[in-house]
Amino acid sequence: MSPYTDPVSPSEKIPASVDVVIIGGGIIGVATAWHLARAGVSVALCEKGVIGGEQSSRNWGYCRQQGRDPAELPLIKLSMKQWETMAEDLGEDVGYRRTGVHYFASNAAKMKYFEDFLPLANEYELGTRLLSGAEAAEVFPGCTKKWLGGMVTPTDGRAEPALASSALARGAMARGAHIFTNCAVRGIEKAAGRISGVVTERGTVATQNVLLAGGAWSTLFCRSLGIDLPQLTVRSSVMRTASGPDLTQGGAWTPKFALRRRDDGGYTIAHGGYSTADITLDSFRYFSRFLPILMKEWRSTPLSFGSRFFESIAQKSRWALDQPTVFERERVLDPKPVASTLKAAWRDLVEAFPAFKDVPVVERWAGYIDTTPDAVPVIGPVASLPGFHISTGFSGHGFGIGPGAGQLAAEMITGKPTCVDPKPFSFERLAKTH
Repeated sequence: MSPYTDPVSPSEKIPASVDVVIIGGGIIGVATAWHLARAGVSVALCEKGVIGGEQSSRNWGYCRQQGRDPAELPLIKLSMKQWETMAEDLGEDVGYRRTGVHYFASNAAKMKYFEDFLPLANEYELGTRLLSGAEAAEVFPGCTKKWLGGMVTPTDGRAEPALASSALARGAMARGAHIFTNCAVRGIEKAAGRISGVVTERGTVATQNVLLAGGAWSTLFCRSLGIDLPQLTVRSSVMRTASGPDLTQGGAWTPKFALRRRDDGGYTIAHGGYSTADITLDSFRYFSRFLPILMKEWRSTPLSFGSRFFESIAQKSRWALDQPTVFERERVLDPKPVASTLKAAWRDLVEAFPAFKDVPVVERWAGYIDTTPDAVPVIGPVASLPGFHISTGFSGHGFGIGPGAGQLAAEMITGKPTCVDPKPFSFERLAKTH
């Protein structure tokens, strides 16, 4: 089932024209709208369902720097500064707490991964430190599992996915942005070879700039424009508990389970090592591009053949813009959680922390994570279609990095100097693999 998201009262009237139209109301889209509106740029955001209704409300809630790809470190450092002041900037709590995030290793290979990350952490002054086995045991005295060691970044934290996107949307509206829900974008209009407008189910908006922040839907939308975006999705299953033991105020990752304390006293819990790859036609289209990462992650990403494959066969890559589309037929992408994955995570959690034995699980859900072949997002323009920008493929890292990604996208759209080097996030880096 869909987890709770704080409702947003949307704008009412579609504007005739704006400087920028954003497609998608997840944290990436609303953060971009917020930065654009703060800069005095007129912006309309169109979400086919509800704000934060898909992966932006279904993630673990980590705001972490540790373990990031080197390309993402400047952007996550910027994001962490924004998380620190977000409640003050927006005038409402998003659940952000600087609590630290702990990773634990049960074997030498994972410990080496932590050790290899430490020079990067030192370069970017993250404050990350390694933990010995004895130090790891001291973190959670009630843990029955013995760890080889661990890693912690005290400046990392957590926030509430159910609140953050909605708060950013309201913040953008307070600065003049138009935010629309249950308003699917069907396509775009062009004039003289560039963007001239966006066609929504409620009418057309004239604009010369579009940002696609569609998450799992981005590849399909791009295909309708003749743009090849190599992106696949993996299904992540999650659960939450009622109020539980006072284990941590932050987050903890292990190879078999991951947890994050919630403001209500419960925990968000998932498997630390498994997500499910649902096979679709895109799995075959992009097989060669994703093969290197599949070879590396095959043990942690089992394949599943089911209804999504047949749905992808029936999906059209072109459609009439004056008729309802797939975006209106499926307002919120709400996949079923994988029961066996959650059962295994719960079993290992209780084995490590017996205090959880009688804590009830009150909700289970799943979400589709948009991934790229190198697990680094695309943020930037598409040269073949002037005025069209993409911000997608965050590969499970989008929630924490969302505020900075929004700033970067806003700066690139408006032609301002960028907060970080945008080259690692270019669309062209993926297009070169044709």
